[in-house]
Amino acid sequence: MTDTPAAPASVDRTTEPWWRSAVFYQVYPRSFADSDSDGVGDLGGVRERLGYLELLGIDALWICPVMRSPMADGGYDVADPRDIDPLFGGIAAMDELIAEAHDRHIKVTMDLVPNHTSSRHPWFVAALAAAPGSRDRDRYIFRAGRGPSGAQPPNNWPSIFGGPAWTRVTEADGTPGEWYLHIFAAEQPDLNWENPEVAADFEQTLRFWLDRGVDGFRLDVAHGMAKPDGLPDMARVQTTMLVNDDSDPRFNNPEVHEIHRRIRKVLDEYPNAVSIGEVWVDDNIRFGEYVRADELHLAFNFRLAQAAFTAATVRAAIDNSLAAVAPVGASPTWTLSNHDIAREVTRYGGGLDGVARARAMFMVELALPGAVFIYNGSELGLPNVDDLPEEVLRDPVWERSGHTERGRDGCRVPLPWEGATPPFGFTAAATSWLPMPPEWAGLTVESQLEELGSTLSLYRMAIQLRGVRPEFAGPRIEWYGSPAGCLAFRRPGGLVCVLNTSAVPISLPPGEVSLASARPENGQLPANAAAWLI
Repeated sequence: MTDTPAAPASVDRTTEPWWRSAVFYQVYPRSFADSDSDGVGDLGGVRERLGYLELLGIDALWICPVMRSPMADGGYDVADPRDIDPLFGGIAAMDELIAEAHDRHIKVTMDLVPNHTSSRHPWFVAALAAAPGSRDRDRYIFRAGRGPSGAQPPNNWPSIFGGPAWTRVTEADGTPGEWYLHIFAAEQPDLNWENPEVAADFEQTLRFWLDRGVDGFRLDVAHGMAKPDGLPDMARVQTTMLVNDDSDPRFNNPEVHEIHRRIRKVLDEYPNAVSIGEVWVDDNIRFGEYVRADELHLAFNFRLAQAAFTAATVRAAIDNSLAAVAPVGASPTWTLSNHDIAREVTRYGGGLDGVARARAMFMVELALPGAVFIYNGSELGLPNVDDLPEEVLRDPVWERSGHTERGRDGCRVPLPWEGATPPFGFTAAATSWLPMPPEWAGLTVESQLEELGSTLSLYRMAIQLRGVRPEFAGPRIEWYGSPAGCLAFRRPGGLVCVLNTSAVPISLPPGEVSLASARPENGQLPANAAAWLI
């Protein structure tokens, strides 16, 4: 048995900050629940379903962007960061949600987008109307093009969503002019964080929401705000979305850490607030820099979500994630899916095997030290919907790739709540904004809530046990020897977690089974299953 590297000292779960071991529930608002019958989920729908979330046992919400936006990228193109879009119910709906969530002892964190704004943000509208070299343009990243007439983009950077990361503007006199940088869609121009107005405005946004009772923020593209001097060409053009490449000059530049120190100073004025960074960085030393004591509180590590369902890859992902935060004493984070990643049921093979493996992996991640993030619908065992009609696709990837990449809509289909036919109680409208498969009738909340063996029931029981049992205490794990295709680890508090990724049942180690993703028979754990022993 060997120790996995962990934080230097044990943490008392009764006195540690709430976010260190919290179970966060990610709400993609337009797909969670619709309260005004327009077919699109909203904050009123989230508030109406808080009883369900309380029953599930989660500690905090992470709400994807709901600020004013033209919705070119599902709200990640923000036109006013200090207001709520009418599509989601306006700012009163946010205030009501925060108040009721707090009454139910659920924290509320919201998505903020520091890397870019909407092209309809007043700043960018002013920048387009202004002259090159003006104060208005300096809030963004405008550059002259290359070539004799400036007809070529300033460098070879691609957009994450396909095509070049630059768009040329037409100047006030009607002539082709400068180019502006947009790492994502053309409707999402990148901000210039070297401009002090940008930092000051973001700090105003942080305080605005913290003063309204928000408990913290998930920061989108938290490794992307700082750009390298001279904006050099990429040595190897990477056009695939969400693939780590630590040599990519678009991301992970050293100057980003000073930006996070400024953000942290604001959050430190609100002692219980948390910042959570989306950080796509492979190198563990560089990853750990983001969660130093004066930067982010937490950062997403996606190794577990990227791991195939084999004992070796899962163990390697766990070891890597723990090692990434150990030198700085930060808490690890665990997630299996989100609004950008195919749902785990589909990634693990789909069908009954995919569901069984997803259930097992949830028990593994919940047995680990640190914070856990659940994507809405994972608790129902929802698969991706990869056959959506082309005419309903909304992700900008679809258009920018010339209809060669379908994008992320397949993991964003609304949740089924009740009934036997779509839209399954998600909305009182005839249809939801993305259509729901009729075969989801057996996956609704209603159909699973009272079924002891359902995926929803497993989530509820696992979250409850994790929250109350002392066996889950301690910041490290110890690996057990285990059969081929299996892994087992022990928490210092006494919990043992076993995962069987092999094709045959395995004998369980000594101990009482407190919960299993599939029923053990004669002391053996079935294939594609996990168990907790005490």
